[in-house]
Amino acid sequence: MFNYTFQWKQAMARLPQMLDGALVTMQIALLSMLLGILLAVVLTMFRLSGIRVLAGFTKTWVEIARNTPALFQIYMAHFGVASLGIYLNPFLSLLVGITFNNAGYLAENFRGALKAIPDTQTRAARSLGLGAVGAFRHVVLPQMLRISFLPMTNQMVWAILMTSLGVTVGMNTDLYGVTQDLNALTFRTFELFAIAAVIFYVITKVITLGARLIAARLFRY
Repeated sequence: MFNYTFQWKQAMARLPQMLDGALVTMQIALLSMLLGILLAVVLTMFRLSGIRVLAGFTKTWVEIARNTPALFQIYMAHFGVASLGIYLNPFLSLLVGITFNNAGYLAENFRGALKAIPDTQTRAARSLGLGAVGAFRHVVLPQMLRISFLPMTNQMVWAILMTSLGVTVGMNTDLYGVTQDLNALTFRTFELFAIAAVIFYVITKVITLGARLIAARLFRY
């Protein structure tokens, strides 16, 4: 029979610790997005460089990132490289795994965005005296980021949610890890994870709504 006694007051007393964990979650997600965007731009340039080795490297990265579980990528960053003598702490392992995933997805988004930009944009920039790098940086790149802005927002949300996988490699300072430790201490499973779910939901909704406001302001024309 259902005889569970809810103790929300006891769970809410742990809210400050969970909010501290949420800050770590945000830190990991933000860093992984910034690094992922930089890597994705480089991978996109590799893909379009016409150099077979670089294009093949990018294609392999994207295929692994998009067609293997995110948990596998985090495991490889923590346990896989450890077998090669490279030891990363849980924070770095989680960051590397999520960054790898972000870069793969974003590189494919950027490639699609570039296809939506007419070649005449580059030719017009070159006719004004810009070199190939200058034309990409000042003309093509801003348009590519504009087209990819909302997909990048979705990837940021996905990065937030992926941080919960850090518990599998010993990460216990993020929101999910803190909640897991508090659950082991208090046994208030339903209450603690319900609160964690609400925090995750609020974070992702704030990111989504904030991105829409930014897009409406920056991309009005």
